[in-house]
Amino acid sequence: MFRDLLRLYPFVRKYKGRLLGGIALFFIARLFEAAVPLCLMVGIDRLTQGRSNLLLPILGIVGAVVARFLVVSWARIAVRRAGFLVQYDLRHAFYKQLQRMGPSFYRHYAIGDLMTRAVADIQLIRRLIGNGTTMVVIFCFATLVGFSCMVYLSPALTLFVLPPLPILFLYTWRTSLRLGVASRQVQERLSSLGSHVQENLSGIRTIQAMALESQELNRFDARNQDYTDAFYKHARIHSIMHSVMPTMAAASAIAILGYGGYSVLQGTLSIGAFTAFFFYVNMIVQPFRVAGMIISMMQRAAVASRRLFAVFDTEPEIEDQASIWAPELIRGNIEFRGSTFSYQGSEQPAISNINLSIRRGEIIAFMGRIGSGKTTLLKQVVRLLDTPRDSVFIDEFDVCDYPLDRLRSQVAYVPQDTFLFGEPLRSNISYDQPRRNIDQVWLAAEAASLSESIEEMTFKMETVVGERGVTLSGGQKQRATLARGLIRNAPVLILDDCFSSVDTETEEQILSSLAGLRANKTTLLVSHRVSTARHSNRIVVLDHGEIAESGTHDQLLSLNGIYAELERIQREGSEDSIAPPTATVTAS
Repeated sequence: MFRDLLRLYPFVRKYKGRLLGGIALFFIARLFEAAVPLCLMVGIDRLTQGRSNLLLPILGIVGAVVARFLVVSWARIAVRRAGFLVQYDLRHAFYKQLQRMGPSFYRHYAIGDLMTRAVADIQLIRRLIGNGTTMVVIFCFATLVGFSCMVYLSPALTLFVLPPLPILFLYTWRTSLRLGVASRQVQERLSSLGSHVQENLSGIRTIQAMALESQELNRFDARNQDYTDAFYKHARIHSIMHSVMPTMAAASAIAILGYGGYSVLQGTLSIGAFTAFFFYVNMIVQPFRVAGMIISMMQRAAVASRRLFAVFDTEPEIEDQASIWAPELIRGNIEFRGSTFSYQGSEQPAISNINLSIRRGEIIAFMGRIGSGKTTLLKQVVRLLDTPRDSVFIDEFDVCDYPLDRLRSQVAYVPQDTFLFGEPLRSNISYDQPRRNIDQVWLAAEAASLSESIEEMTFKMETVVGERGVTLSGGQKQRATLARGLIRNAPVLILDDCFSSVDTETEEQILSSLAGLRANKTTLLVSHRVSTARHSNRIVVLDHGEIAESGTHDQLLSLNGIYAELERIQREGSEDSIAPPTATVTAS
């Protein structure tokens, strides 16, 4: 447990001055608290002696109570403020780490699980620092000051408090181990529940379309019951500990009452001192009442820390190892030199021995069957996969030598899976530079043949598209994503099959203007349509991860190979779709 908690020290160290200041104030507060029974002792002894001068003890009690209130308030503010600041830093570091992670990481961790770690786990750590530190400090200082005062008043009576302590320590240690296991199960099942909810809501349309709401509700109930059972087990252990602690402390109080009463009757202890002694016993017992809560809080925070650092310790699969020789500006000459890439766990390479040279300003189309390696090849250019060294070059420099932010800011990648944020269209199109002029946003929308659709919307560019663009059609989402890529005017633009939901007429409009918009800039596009590919300068046909054919539209048709076969199928399919129905004659 402590090893996991110590890993948080780099985040806490930044605010140790605030924490140490709060701890010092808590110690001072305990001294003021200890002064109250002493003043009370003086007052009681004066009354038993027949003296009526109680002004000084009364002023002492009032002054100590007021001073304790002020000091404790400042101390709590300082410590809890530190807890919130550590929480902020942890969330920032966690989110930053997630930005660096690659595809294999997100295949291993579910989004709901990561959200639980980012919210619930960090919240547990904040509670330990902000509230747990206060409890631990009060526990330690109250015990130290209380015992010191008890020894001062009656060393013999103090001995009656010591026997239960070893038993209490052993019980606490064994219970803390059980709490650790229970805490881990609670967090893991909470993550599982969060992942299930996130996945379920993301696919809510599919669930409703298939009328599977009852089935999904039963699955959710099963996960929810698992979490409830784990939490109940944790709460049961914690509740028993919370009850045992004060019970053991009360047993000591009974012994003190018997021996202390005897000492008062024998005249070896004054009534005032005996009363003050009980106050100090309560000063020690009170923190023991929350000892179970402290241990539970520490165990849950330790589990949360372990889960967070499991992510922090994961090395990004795509290392940003920039070279000082890489140019600031990319011109757009691209070269693949024997490029080969295999996905983890796959026996066959996704692409194999790709050799291809692309000049600045060219429009290159990549075609091929599903799984032929088109997307894998183009992701190598922008290093969305871990591109092997000496395989892909831009302007004669290895892509691995470019800083990732420089590479990806000058190589615009429009993926085949469209994603829009739940914000206005303007913010989605101008996502990389939110302050961009509205005229530029409209020009990009017009280039993507989206401007007419936007004009028909009530709020035009300020139309909120909903989460993942749910209010737009498939074609509108693809065109909005395309506009986001075009507006960047990057030296290299990669269009990864982003016309699949766009009708042929609209596609023709976009592609016919693309050559003019992208003059002297390199454009790489993936498509399954011959109508799309024929607008390019060259067409590269991939098959089983290798280049099968390469050339212009007419050259590939003359080869009578894969491309020619694909063109024939699409042409005949198009003719069939517009052919009039054949009349059926029925013999009489």
